[in-house]
Amino acid sequence: EEIQRETAYPDGKVEKVLKNGCHLIFFPNGTWKKVGSDGKTVTITFFNGDVKQIMPDQTVIYYYADAKTTHTTYTDGLEVLQFSNGQIEKHYPDGKKEITFPDQTIKSLFTDGQEESIFPDGTVVRVQRDGTKTIEFNNGQRELHTAQFKRREYPDGTVKTVYTNGQQETKYVSGRVRIKDKDGNIIMDTKL
Repeated sequence: EEIQRETAYPDGKVEKVLKNGCHLIFFPNGTWKKVGSDGKTVTITFFNGDVKQIMPDQTVIYYYADAKTTHTTYTDGLEVLQFSNGQIEKHYPDGKKEITFPDQTIKSLFTDGQEESIFPDGTVVRVQRDGTKTIEFNNGQRELHTAQFKRREYPDGTVKTVYTNGQQETKYVSGRVRIKDKDGNIIMDTKL
């Protein structure tokens, strides 16, 4: 672009006004700033390679050159971080966070301390504030993990519970109940 006017300042800063209305400001440390002809689009390229863009709607896009990470802050408060490995984090104004990992697993962290992870195979893991974990598998099975036991529920209605002391209890749809001690020895079996 053609330069309309160029001004050198005592501090070493140089400002160039282009005929298209853009302003370019060069700083002695190697940083430079471009103000678009609209006066609202601003790009600052820092000496270390970082780039900060301010869009007309006041969205701010900051690229960290060393980390190869982009941090976008929207006017509604949403912040989106995009990492070089493909991970994307969304930080919502209400405090909720959503992380999409490179394998497309999505983890949501809620403000009340709950978590939810959705894996590419359809498995869903929910963790409550008290540490209770529910796992829903794509084959219809479901697991519940608490401080006292781990329980797996099968689509046919069978429920197997393993307690912290190692004891196992299996309840079948037929009404049969089988209990084993921590070593796998059958303590009780109500065959119907």
